[in-house]
Amino acid sequence: MKLLKSVPELDHRATIGEAICPYCGVGCRLWAEAAYGTVLRVKGVADAAANLGGICAKGALLPQVIHPPDRLTQPQIRPRRGDDFRPASWDQALAFIKQRLLQTLSVHGPEAVAFYGSGQLDTEATYLAVKLFKGYLRTNNTDSNSRLCMASAVAGYVTSLGSDGPPTCYEDINHADLVLIIGSNMVEAHPVTFDRIKARRTNEGGQPFVVVIDPRRTKTAEQADLHVPLAPGSDVALFNLVARRLLDAGEIDAGFVDSKTEGFSEFAQGLRDCDDAALASEVDVDPATLDALVARIAGARAMLSFYCMGLGQSTAGVAKHNALINLHLLTGNIGKAGAGPFSLTGQPNAMGGRESGLLAHQLPGYRFVDDPRHRQEIEQLWQLPEGTVSPRRGLTAVEMFRGLESGKLRAIWIAATNPAASLPDLHQVRRALGRAELVIVQDVYHPTETTRFADVLLPVANWAEKEGTTTNSERMVSFSERLIDPPGVARPDWEIIAHVARALGLPSFDYADREAVWDEYCRATTGRPCDMSGITAERLRRERHLQWPCPTADHPGTKRRYLDGVFPTSTGRARFVFHATLQPKEPIDREFPLVLTSGRIYAHWHTLTRTGKSDKLLKRDPNPYVEIHPSDARRIGVEDGQLISIQSRRGTIRLPARVSETLRPGLLFAPFHWGDLWGEDRAINYLTIAALDPQSNQPELKYCAVAVEAAVHCDNGLADRDASEIHSAGGFFRWLHPEGSGSRIRSDT
Repeated sequence: MKLLKSVPELDHRATIGEAICPYCGVGCRLWAEAAYGTVLRVKGVADAAANLGGICAKGALLPQVIHPPDRLTQPQIRPRRGDDFRPASWDQALAFIKQRLLQTLSVHGPEAVAFYGSGQLDTEATYLAVKLFKGYLRTNNTDSNSRLCMASAVAGYVTSLGSDGPPTCYEDINHADLVLIIGSNMVEAHPVTFDRIKARRTNEGGQPFVVVIDPRRTKTAEQADLHVPLAPGSDVALFNLVARRLLDAGEIDAGFVDSKTEGFSEFAQGLRDCDDAALASEVDVDPATLDALVARIAGARAMLSFYCMGLGQSTAGVAKHNALINLHLLTGNIGKAGAGPFSLTGQPNAMGGRESGLLAHQLPGYRFVDDPRHRQEIEQLWQLPEGTVSPRRGLTAVEMFRGLESGKLRAIWIAATNPAASLPDLHQVRRALGRAELVIVQDVYHPTETTRFADVLLPVANWAEKEGTTTNSERMVSFSERLIDPPGVARPDWEIIAHVARALGLPSFDYADREAVWDEYCRATTGRPCDMSGITAERLRRERHLQWPCPTADHPGTKRRYLDGVFPTSTGRARFVFHATLQPKEPIDREFPLVLTSGRIYAHWHTLTRTGKSDKLLKRDPNPYVEIHPSDARRIGVEDGQLISIQSRRGTIRLPARVSETLRPGLLFAPFHWGDLWGEDRAINYLTIAALDPQSNQPELKYCAVAVEAAVHCDNGLADRDASEIHSAGGFFRWLHPEGSGSRIRSDT
């Protein structure tokens, strides 16, 4: 491994090193050259397992986002919400947090505080947040914005296979003869991984065969051999229809089903009770396309399925995951090279947050708060009295903000995420943050849509300014080097959490360094499905990355799980889980006759807090928009580029139209990246619904009922402003804050 070192031939201040890209869950390892306190250039590491030298435009342009004008470099405090922020020392900030948190705990108890993090936090930070809140503050109110993207995938793996964690690896692309891509626009959202599929198809005469299942003809669908444009929300019906036809035709792996699974009889009966014609009508796909899909799955030697938010962000998200995994079990396409259900994570450490127990129902090492044995094991690790860890599931993401509005929660600590732009039903989120008694925000930048609601701001070291550990979509645990020093007094997330814990007078948070945190966390995984006992900090620094399970110091890591056909269930068998057709929470009707869905686009990531600092990325995609089918555009009398007013039961926004035949009639698509900092009436999440999957508590961000009409006028003067104009030279901050400290958002609080 090339550790951070001087490069004399460049400059005595120049260094090179390797870091993990801070964007999506592919986990690309980047080679970086740094000098003069900043990163000069990056490129993909050629022998990196995750990216094989690949890099996307967002990764290549990371040097542009290191030191923008809105970089947060020291703590800031305001005693009252309407006041200006004042610079503060760390001692002052810690004293402020101590006083306010202890007051809240004393008056309202531990269930009145919460921690909301993200998959951008490294594992060291998430582990310490869990230890602080679930162990020492005695509340399970910790959650992650992974709840918005991966919670249904987690529940699907657990209920079907017995454990979270994909059984697959990227190398399986080289062995699959059929790749299903479901609810994922990989070309734009996970381009480096799709490039591996594309490269193999180029080199091997079109193999593997690629099927894309998506209501939109995305850029990924355009490169597929078969596109299945199912009706929005009909995923369970489609998977059940395919499974029934495979069963009727005898195209199943009976040996695998008999020896490695359970629940098949009930599953088969559930399929037979379904009406084939009714399922086909719900899916609403050309019969020849359905026949082709069934034939391809029946004939596949090794079927690999990639899926993302199109399955998870639904009130039927867990059912959709179960139904897809049922197809893998039915055909024996799991536990072998080139086969298996492969969830694509949206953030660099979404997997690590799940492993370390950040989700509200979990504890470190894939343990659960409602399991007495699991609680006892963690209490022993943390040297806490038996009964310390609460058996009650904590509040999940959406529930936290409902709790803030109702008064059930009084204080929230938000780290590495921007819920005032990313959560559904943003009107409710704004009310909630406005009524909170204490909002701590820990971030790299200010302002964001969320930092403007804060009482105290804590400056964080950026991706290149700290060491840290992350787990990518294929269970690859990777070490990321520190390349440059953080500006001002910014600190790594784990250090901030440890400092707050010590300020509160709590023991067991006096760590010598990051490695001590990591090694303690690894001990928490011993004997668990995600066993990382052999991935010590010293070994990881030396070898760069290893896949779990990796239980011993000489273990090479595990590329594929379940090769022995044994699953981590009580019987050792995988489970068929049948679900009948489930409808979205908010069906269309006469008043709201269209479906709105949302997603990522290539140039941007999440809520623009990072990509919005890059002039080149903004130039590529400067403004939000809404895609609309020509027939729907004609009906309301708008042409390409004209403003459309979009209304849901929660609000109204206005966006320019992109008239496109890539959608089904009756379906709208809009990217979700833009929030209030980029102009009023643009954030798509003012429209989305906060309805939750009953098992995973993941919100239905991909489906809500809307109505549209031509926008008559625009009175806020924002619709025609180019985002790059708003952003340039930090101008977006001054433009939105003409009075200096004032803001349109704060008037709501």
